[in-house]
Amino acid sequence: MPARKMRVPTFPRLPKGPNGGIQLMLIQNVEHLGKSGEVVEVKAGYANNFLLPQGLAIISTEHHKRMVEKHKAKLAEIELKRLATLRDLAGELSKQSLNIEANANEEGHLYGSVGATEIVAALKANGFNIVAEQIRLQGVLKELGLYTVKVQLHQEIATEVKVWVVPAAS
Repeated sequence: MPARKMRVPTFPRLPKGPNGGIQLMLIQNVEHLGKSGEVVEVKAGYANNFLLPQGLAIISTEHHKRMVEKHKAKLAEIELKRLATLRDLAGELSKQSLNIEANANEEGHLYGSVGATEIVAALKANGFNIVAEQIRLQGVLKELGLYTVKVQLHQEIATEVKVWVVPAAS
């Protein structure tokens, strides 16, 4: 009886890049390699043993490239709407003047200090949803008076708010 030949499974050939590596499209951001949607060229072992099994990349085809471009266009449109909303918010914030009461001595020095958390609480009382990380102070406010506080809403959008630190009514 003749010996049967074992059939060795064949895997689809991965597309070669111009430098001889494997061309893949990243699904997720990969540190030191690229961002989601980018087409990268890596060595075959890195592609077969890490990127593809972990689901971090897929084989780069024209269909996938078109899908990523559509997705990027939709994300850009959403980001433009978000920036317009933030610009409107910045315009409204710049018109605000906040009064924050604090305990102080006769010379106007505060017993404590006024920081980002108190400013955020005053903004929330006026109907603005701002977090403390968006408030940019040079230092805590330790005296009574008028201060101009910068509010960073986005990397590109910042505004200023007038903050009056007034003595607490006793």
